[in-house]
Amino acid sequence: MFIIAKILIFVLNHFLNFDTCSSFIFFQYIVTCHGSTLLPQFLAMYRVTVESEDTYLLVMRNMFSHRLPTHRKYELKGSVLSREASFKEKVKDLPGHKDADFRNNVQKLYVSAEEKEKLMEKLNRDIEFLVRMRIMDYSLLLGIHDVERAERDEEDMDSSGDEEEGGENGPVPPYSTSPEGIPGYMNSLKPLGPGEFDPYVDVYAIQSTEGAPRREVYFMGLIDVLTQYDTKKKAAHAARAVKQGAGAEISTVHPEQYAKRFRDFFSKIFA
Repeated sequence: MFIIAKILIFVLNHFLNFDTCSSFIFFQYIVTCHGSTLLPQFLAMYRVTVESEDTYLLVMRNMFSHRLPTHRKYELKGSVLSREASFKEKVKDLPGHKDADFRNNVQKLYVSAEEKEKLMEKLNRDIEFLVRMRIMDYSLLLGIHDVERAERDEEDMDSSGDEEEGGENGPVPPYSTSPEGIPGYMNSLKPLGPGEFDPYVDVYAIQSTEGAPRREVYFMGLIDVLTQYDTKKKAAHAARAVKQGAGAEISTVHPEQYAKRFRDFFSKIFA
């Protein structure tokens, strides 16, 4: 835990120009939540130096699952202004859709009233904290696992596997040391059915409510939380306000307005 604290404090000092006290407040908030937060969890940081130029690589806890594949992905900011995935992005196997795509797809999340209340409580607490730290421009990363699609894919793999079982190489040994064998070993510790997950591992996962139109698992977390509302952002806000008009929807706004817009959008994504 001490090493994680040093990593997070260095990150905040280096990338946000926070003083040590403010950085420790950020770390203390994460610890106090005991995992009940949508904020990212920093695990490690590496510095790569090439020709005297430093590049920092941050390692964060994966918000998606090692076991349940993600079938749809959205990165949401609460604004539809210039927030649509490009054609180049949409042809990818797993495109990163945005706010306008979310609205055009009539996408909704089907969770119980209790789960929605818990999520809104987490989000409100996290956003209030980010406002106090003068942070904006964050996004909600949303991944959706389609349980029925995963079952069909698994059946197709099983049927093709039966045909190839007698091939030249034969079946894969049950105790493989390859990276693919590690998740299999983890799963073997606790048998899980379709769409099931271990909440201690997949801490950002939420199951769709019983009776939902589709059986789904949602993965939700806040990302891009290292942008402060500094002089550069203030200038961008002023320039866009002049260009588009005071009443227009502007993507770059001060933390309080950004938080309100984000919270209002988030509250409407549920069915």
